[in-house]
Amino acid sequence: MRTPRAARAVIWPRSAGLAAPARGRRRERLLLCLFFGVVALCASGLFLPAPLVAPEPTPIVYDRNGAFLAQIGAGAEHGYWPLRAIPARVALATLALEDRRFFSHPGVEARAVLRAAWRNVSGRGRREGASTIAMQVARMQAPAPRSFGAKLMEAATALALISRHGHEAVLAHYLRLAPYGNGSHGVAHAARFYFDKPVEDLSLAEIALLAAVPQSPGRMNLFREHGLTLARARAARALAHLREEGAVDAAQVALAERQLATLRPIGAARRLDALHLALRYESLIGDGAIMARSKDDPRIHASIDLSLQERVAALARRYLSLWRGAGARQAAVMVVERGTGAVLADVGSSDYRDPREGAIDFTRVQRSPGSTLKPFVYALAFERDALRATDIVSDIPEGASGVDNADGLFLGPMLPRQALANSRNVPATNLLRRVGLEANFRFLHDLRLHDLEAPAESFGVAMAIGALPTRLERLVAAYGALAEDGVLSDLVFATEQTRRRSIRVMSTDTARLVTSMLADPLARLPSFPRYGPLEYPFAVAVKTGTSQGYRDAWTIAFSRKAIVGVWLGRGDAGVMNRLSGAASAARLAHAVLAHMHGAKPGDLSEDSFPAPEGRIPVEMCLAGGANGGACNETLVEWVKPHERPAAALAAPALAAGPTQPAALAITTPEHRTHIWRNPEQPAALNRLALKASATPSVGQILWYVDGEPFALAEADAAVYWPMRPGTHRIQARAPMRPEASRIVEITVE
Repeated sequence: MRTPRAARAVIWPRSAGLAAPARGRRRERLLLCLFFGVVALCASGLFLPAPLVAPEPTPIVYDRNGAFLAQIGAGAEHGYWPLRAIPARVALATLALEDRRFFSHPGVEARAVLRAAWRNVSGRGRREGASTIAMQVARMQAPAPRSFGAKLMEAATALALISRHGHEAVLAHYLRLAPYGNGSHGVAHAARFYFDKPVEDLSLAEIALLAAVPQSPGRMNLFREHGLTLARARAARALAHLREEGAVDAAQVALAERQLATLRPIGAARRLDALHLALRYESLIGDGAIMARSKDDPRIHASIDLSLQERVAALARRYLSLWRGAGARQAAVMVVERGTGAVLADVGSSDYRDPREGAIDFTRVQRSPGSTLKPFVYALAFERDALRATDIVSDIPEGASGVDNADGLFLGPMLPRQALANSRNVPATNLLRRVGLEANFRFLHDLRLHDLEAPAESFGVAMAIGALPTRLERLVAAYGALAEDGVLSDLVFATEQTRRRSIRVMSTDTARLVTSMLADPLARLPSFPRYGPLEYPFAVAVKTGTSQGYRDAWTIAFSRKAIVGVWLGRGDAGVMNRLSGAASAARLAHAVLAHMHGAKPGDLSEDSFPAPEGRIPVEMCLAGGANGGACNETLVEWVKPHERPAAALAAPALAAGPTQPAALAITTPEHRTHIWRNPEQPAALNRLALKASATPSVGQILWYVDGEPFALAEADAAVYWPMRPGTHRIQARAPMRPEASRIVEITVE
């Protein structure tokens, strides 16, 4: 935008001048002639090409809600944005403070130089620099130590700049490069950095405040109260001059003066605590994976939810503190939105500044994944028709190739659902051998879990239990393929990100079948007890992992809303004191998912994962559960119609539709009962019997007291609750089903 002639006339009147003092006029003329003689020589085109040079635009990253996240650039301390045009009011306020006669001199102002030279030579008054806008541009483009020679070069370059490019181009370049404090350079960047708006939308008060800063960016730090006060005072001078010269309407100036009194930047004064996250975006931008859509507005819109990021980081620190005594030093967490693959939280360590390897981003470090690769071993077996859901696999020492289970036990013959949910090592390694080492190695490569060139034989069957290293970020993305019906996609960190095409790595049927196994709490028995950290009040598929020697503890869990990946361990790969994934990382993953779902104690959601299409639910007898032809223990398996097992292996088939609802009622105690405890009776005998009826029978009843699970019992069995003084609420529920009795309230005295 060209500066209006009227504005030029107002700010730089032709009559403006400065008379030299009478005394010492000959000395001044001599100094001035010498000065301009050297300047004229240096300014010749043979010696000074005088280009206008600007750095590359500096991206600013904002979270998904518009909160400042990080500035990415060369050192990230030199923020710069281009300036497409000069807003007239920005030019007026800037020149009012920096160079009022800018359009009246050729780049060096003779009167100012004369005055400065006289004061500096004579020692009268404070020293002056006499730097014009053009001279400041010369200095910003080629910084040099302050000296008389450097001043001569600045003046010479200033003359050349104006001569070659003209006043308006030089003014525009000054507004691109001028320092506005806190690493912000150029008014376009400063407008976004301090006020989160384009420079064209700045108010007159905001313009005046920014125009005040370049004279002394360190002293006029807008993020400090003293600096803000100094900047306001100088901005008021700019507004007063604009009013006096009639450059801006008096009413607008009056409004700006009132606003200036309370104006303060809305930008973030603090540095981002999540430095790993800033480095992540720096890497993505540097690699070209994220590119701003416009050089004039290089904003990056991150997928990160900064408030969730801070909450997850706080949870990681809190839970890590519980396990430091067992040798854990660091934790890393990633949270990914289901459906979009957007990374909502990315916590690389407990704290970047933590001397215990805190500077390492453990979401990007290769570690042994323990048993977290087992679901993909089963998935490939289902894909290759090497395994069916109704097959029996063996968890026995014979044929295990020396592989043992983490608990040192063997559970015998079992269904694949049980073997995977119980995370048994022997069936997984036998299955990997059956399908083939090379096939599994390639499949894990297709899932982008590794990019190794080593032969598959170098990892052997231990590939299924942690021998093949991977990263948390890769593991979370691979589980995304299970969560998204077999389609693998890149994790998304920003809307400006360039992504690879999503690819199908397994069938929808396989992905849903494996997900149903990972989400089945009954299938996890007996290795993982009910109502522990692997069980949620809403549908969650979860898998834990523990590497050899307890060096790494993992949990990957996904609900309908999000995928959460957690790693726990040490930067030096040292051993922890028996910290398994189920005992540690699973608890942190549970806390994160519960927070995201807003789950409260006692909540029970009816949601579930989609069933595999074309399969029917069949109630399967567990191996070893038969007694004289009766089936004592069963699991529901999703079976293809033609794979339906023989009657001897299965209980009666369930209807394809929903289970008939059961009516639950508490028979003992009655609602609003008052009970008095016997103070002379032993505490163990002060118990209250809880009984309920169910029509039709539900098999088991889960008792809740004051919103917390208390006991799981057979439907016709009494449960004894240790009485505590106070008013209590009791409810009976059907496990993993929505049916529940009405709440019975009792008071114990």
